[in-house]
Amino acid sequence: MNNPWRCVAGLALAGSATLACADYPDKPVTIVVPFAAGGPTDKIARDLAEALRKPLGQIVIIDNTIGAGGTIGAAKVARAAPDGYTLLVSHIGMATAPALYRKLSYKVPEDFETLGLINEAPSVLIGRPSMAANSFAELRQWIAANGARVNLANAGLGSASHLCGLMFQSALKTPLTPVPYKGTAPAMTDLIGGQVDVMCEQAVNAVPQIEGRKVKVYGITSLQRLPLPALKEAPTLSEAGLKDFNVQVWHGLYAPKGTPPAVVATLNTALRAALKDPELIKREEALGLTVVNDGRLDPSAHRKFVEAEKVRWAKVIRDAGEYAD
Repeated sequence: MNNPWRCVAGLALAGSATLACADYPDKPVTIVVPFAAGGPTDKIARDLAEALRKPLGQIVIIDNTIGAGGTIGAAKVARAAPDGYTLLVSHIGMATAPALYRKLSYKVPEDFETLGLINEAPSVLIGRPSMAANSFAELRQWIAANGARVNLANAGLGSASHLCGLMFQSALKTPLTPVPYKGTAPAMTDLIGGQVDVMCEQAVNAVPQIEGRKVKVYGITSLQRLPLPALKEAPTLSEAGLKDFNVQVWHGLYAPKGTPPAVVATLNTALRAALKDPELIKREEALGLTVVNDGRLDPSAHRKFVEAEKVRWAKVIRDAGEYAD
């Protein structure tokens, strides 16, 4: 069985990361998903796990460790042995948790090895089916007339829908009434049922409801439209009037701080191979996700990206004054 300390010792003695950790991995690798099974991050992680099997030569197991907006699962990985056998797949929450949770038990990105970005995708602004507004312009007028009486659903503090909602209110310069739920499913159920008015949700969850005409769609949160049949007529919110509005939900792969450089290199190489898997790409695109194929696949570039996102979102969260602790 591989041993991280043997690997580190080998680095010191042999001076060669490749030789010292050549037997990694020699057992199944676990990916911790800090959100519930069936959610968007879980779907992404399971597809990635399947695509990693071949380049790693091992089974990749999913461990859903949920709670506290994803911070319990992230903390579990931060405390795990730095041997490459416990990894984390998480989303934009890695960059926002330090601002949302003022007593976080770990530091981002300091307590992790960044292994590369996986994908990114915009969210979709959707409304209850009974909404009179049929375009973003009409919705904006309705929001201006109703203000804080408008109910803005989200999947919980720190969720992608919560963060997108904060940015949406900031762009409108109009405070709405946030309605947090314990997950996307109950929030979507109440939106469809008309108990809440609008929601900013990841395309992976919104598209099936849009296709079924169960919700109304008002816009996409990226600067580019999404090439999906259900969204072919949907403008970007920037096009619709919120200039330069750009909220992308991204996912990355992480290991505990101190994971040996050779193991990091092996995992990065495997990630690059997995993200070229035609079946993975097909599944991602079907969900409105774009597989990353730029410089952010490099661990150091991934780290810089997280640091920049951390700064960006800290201001939004501070201005909103909404904290999770």
